[in-house]
Amino acid sequence: MQLIIDKSWRLITICCGILTILVLIFFTGFAASEQVGDIEFIGQDILPTGTIFQNTEVGGLSGITYDATNDVYYGISDDQGRKAPARFYTFKINLSQGQLKKGGISILKVTTLSNENGTIFPPGITDTEGIALTNRNSLFIASEGNVKQLIDPFIPEISLNSGKAINKLPIPPKFLPDKDQQQGIRNNLGFESLTITPDQKTLFTATENALIQDGTSTKPGTGTRCRILQYDLFSNGYTQPRYRPAKEFLYETEPITPILNISGKFASGLTDLLALDNQGNFLSLERSFNGWGFTVLLFHTSLKNASEIQGIDSLLAFDQQKIKPVGKKLLLNLQKVNIAVDNIEGLSLGPILPDGHPTLILVSDNNFNQLQRTQILAFKLKPDFVTATENASPVQL
Repeated sequence: MQLIIDKSWRLITICCGILTILVLIFFTGFAASEQVGDIEFIGQDILPTGTIFQNTEVGGLSGITYDATNDVYYGISDDQGRKAPARFYTFKINLSQGQLKKGGISILKVTTLSNENGTIFPPGITDTEGIALTNRNSLFIASEGNVKQLIDPFIPEISLNSGKAINKLPIPPKFLPDKDQQQGIRNNLGFESLTITPDQKTLFTATENALIQDGTSTKPGTGTRCRILQYDLFSNGYTQPRYRPAKEFLYETEPITPILNISGKFASGLTDLLALDNQGNFLSLERSFNGWGFTVLLFHTSLKNASEIQGIDSLLAFDQQKIKPVGKKLLLNLQKVNIAVDNIEGLSLGPILPDGHPTLILVSDNNFNQLQRTQILAFKLKPDFVTATENASPVQL
């Protein structure tokens, strides 16, 4: 997602951005552990804006997924084909010493995306935000589309090796924009997240903000009503693809903190989901920008007891009290960690550390803005984090 800030407040943004950069520089390479609840910060690394790899500018990393077999990560860029064709990066994160230190990120490869015919996507057609790895040498990619040009969101499955689309998930009509702007996703607030369950049978995505017919987008002091969309990928084992939308659930975001909120042109929303098991337990990531800085919240989210809303085309036209949203419990407010956070949009589990602890990786979208950085954060989790998340001690706002 690219943040849009009113020109009249550009000076404020620049000043705040400079302050953020100074803090980021101070903390770059910071390796001391810091325990917050059941999650321990173990370091960060920064890729400066303008970093070039194989004639492409590295940036706009809006989603990340881990390949445990090869111990590498895949990060999707939301460049929209402006600086280089739509692409994802393969890179390593060095956690061998139990911490992430400066220089711990190594970019290995860039892969260009193409459609089913092998044609590279022209600029402006894609806005790739989410990425999820399968066990069949492929990736799913979520693209927000472009509402202003009536370009639909889409979720292709692509070859991990070539970047060529090999399948495409059907998108329910209620998510598609129309020329009258009476329904569908809002511009730049569509499918931002993507995750696959460990058994590889189910894929989830979600809108970053409410569909037009479901309610308002976020504004200071007010959250928004996102839809989680569930796809059944397979039936009868792993031999017969189904690729069908199966269920939908309501996800309610936290309101934006109204600091320095004068123009109102700030942003907030659900930026990623991470499936922890096959029973509907997730980590969810919410990010907001309030004119001064970023707030990033990590939740445990559960579909247990949530209403299934696939048959409801408009939440505004339905009795709100009959709909139960997904359950949420705050696990971490990154303001509690001794770092300055950038525009964090993606998360993934990482490798098991030498001491047996699992890891969590977060990545920021720098918007190709010189006042921002591609920031990768690493956290150590307690050994039974995945199974114990539901009962974990929350960290208060």
